[in-house]
Amino acid sequence: MTVLGNLEITPLPNKPLGASVTLPRGVTDPSKLSDEDFKTLQAALETYLVLVIPNQADLPPTSQYDLTVRFDPSCQGSYGHDEKLFHHKESVLAKDGKCIPNRTEVVMVGNGSFEAGHSPGMKAFELEHPSQSTFHKDVLTEEEKANGQTRFYRWHIDSALYGLSPPKVTTLLGIQVPKCDEKQKIIYEDNGEEFKLVKGATAFASGATAFKLLSPEDKEKALNTTVVYAPHPYIFIGKTKATSDGLTIVSEGKEIGLDKLPPWEESKVKKLPMVWTNPTTGEHHLQVHGCCVYQLINNKTREVTELEEARKEVHRLMRPAISPQHIYAHAWNKGDLAIFFNQGVWHSVTGEFQPHEKRLMHQCNVASGYDPVTKV
Repeated sequence: MTVLGNLEITPLPNKPLGASVTLPRGVTDPSKLSDEDFKTLQAALETYLVLVIPNQADLPPTSQYDLTVRFDPSCQGSYGHDEKLFHHKESVLAKDGKCIPNRTEVVMVGNGSFEAGHSPGMKAFELEHPSQSTFHKDVLTEEEKANGQTRFYRWHIDSALYGLSPPKVTTLLGIQVPKCDEKQKIIYEDNGEEFKLVKGATAFASGATAFKLLSPEDKEKALNTTVVYAPHPYIFIGKTKATSDGLTIVSEGKEIGLDKLPPWEESKVKKLPMVWTNPTTGEHHLQVHGCCVYQLINNKTREVTELEEARKEVHRLMRPAISPQHIYAHAWNKGDLAIFFNQGVWHSVTGEFQPHEKRLMHQCNVASGYDPVTKV
């Protein structure tokens, strides 16, 4: 346990990553921490990768935004995605959230119908919990869902991956969370392993662990690989379907042609290192958005691995890190504020919800002013 200025950081027991945070006495808004305590909080975030602060249900969207951007002074002041592209009718993200009118960097995600007045100027709205049933090529049967099965929906980092740099931090706040001790399970199709979790848990995997699990040869290769993402990647994959583990896309030729995408510029196409170096620990993190990858470039030979083989390769590299022993699945309570180091973890939605089940969360991430780098 780390204690400084009465801020307490406690690693989560028996979990591969994550820590809980107890705020100093008299502090209820984490955006107002002293500089000394905030420095401790940031170091803890980049060490434990996911921090959970309880009892924050009344945290205003403005405070959530202020806290999020405090982690990265270079923030460009806009949500991590271009809103018009985020809600483009062909985008796989189109139904994933709605912006709060007076603080558009904070997005409402969840499930169910909500009356007007949630925030000033907010009309009645509906949210839909993302499900494997609409995104995976091979979906769970009704019998499997009745038996409590779910899937990792899509492993990802929060990022537009076009034009804007990946946010350093994402904050996710549980406003209305169903009281539910219902357990579900994920069955790994490739080896039959089972991972039990609470319904609707958010799953996290460490990019540092993913890198450590690579062979020496693959580590060398990853350190010398650039990942090229498709222009407007979420529209590019809008008609495709994902693998059953949510790591990447099944190649069936269903991608939208580059000439049929909204106008794009080559200079805005994201070309990021496969490995990002943690500024606090110095560890290397394997950080890839496997669903949006377009090409891989060998930095030494300039050899290009094209789409289908690039997907197979990133799946091979990423798969070991989502084995059960490496996953932290956060079971939500009302008021939980999860802060995660978006440049060091991957995360995924889980859970199967019915339309009448209500769940409301506030998510905030803001594009960084610079791309992550590899320091060798």
